[in-house]
Amino acid sequence: MSDDSTIESRSSIAFVGDSITNHGDWEAWFPDRVAYNFGVSGDTTDDLIARIDGVTELHPDAVALLIGTNDLGQRKSVEHLVRNVEYLLVTLRKALPGTRMLVQSIMPRGAEFADRVQDANRHLRQFAPSVNAQYLDLWPALAGESGEIDARFSDDKVHLTAAGYEAWLGELRPALERLDDAPPRSRPITIIRQD
Repeated sequence: MSDDSTIESRSSIAFVGDSITNHGDWEAWFPDRVAYNFGVSGDTTDDLIARIDGVTELHPDAVALLIGTNDLGQRKSVEHLVRNVEYLLVTLRKALPGTRMLVQSIMPRGAEFADRVQDANRHLRQFAPSVNAQYLDLWPALAGESGEIDARFSDDKVHLTAAGYEAWLGELRPALERLDDAPPRSRPITIIRQD
């Protein structure tokens, strides 16, 4: 292996989110990367806003964001959740202009949450390109026919079983490979008007 490929293979990534992220074994699952676990059990988007500086201070090469299910569990509105995630993404982009960002859809949970999860995810998918972030739709891999998380993947309709983490990783690994292939955003594009 050349020196360049060794350096590239140890790029850093911050996994940012709530308990679903917190319970991930990121260093074992991504041994070719320097993995930082910024998952905190019970976190809402408000909680993450309060601690986002910890992520930006590290200047990771990539950020994988998964947040929002606890907002819905606490009966916060879809609008509140989406505005907060948009704020987080703008904050990350301003502080980390060259960092690759992956926005992951909110995972399915109980069927009673399906419409709100899907509504929030539509907004996140539409917003992600505006901050040069890629979007990963986890719904098809994790949801059952009723819109509830597949029973194989969760015992409590929120947290993942080992099979749930495998299903997630089956989507996340190729998404991060695509993210690695995307050019980082080094600075804002400026258009010079000539009158």
